[in-house]
Amino acid sequence: MNVFAVAMDCIYANPSMAAAALWISATTSEERTIRVIRRAPDRITEFGAGRFVSDTMMVDVRLSDLPDPRPGDLIVIGTDSLTIQAEPIRDRERLIWALDLRPA
Repeated sequence: MNVFAVAMDCIYANPSMAAAALWISATTSEERTIRVIRRAPDRITEFGAGRFVSDTMMVDVRLSDLPDPRPGDLIVIGTDSLTIQAEPIRDRERLIWALDLRPA
């Protein structure tokens, strides 16, 4: 395990940085407790001469917690139920999934 992976484990273990969540598969009855880091960047979409700003909800999840997320899977964070709406993207080090979510 490299130094970066150890640092990620410390960050995801910190309750100020990451939150507990539940992943539920859309295709099987499998579910698993995971840790997520929430992000909510604004997304700018251009349409003709107009620009629209919309809210987004994204989470980062360690590959060691969730090896194979798929669009349609459900992520439950507290009382919020969110669906993975796009193909998950891995970081350069192949340690973290970025999941684009929408309300379920």
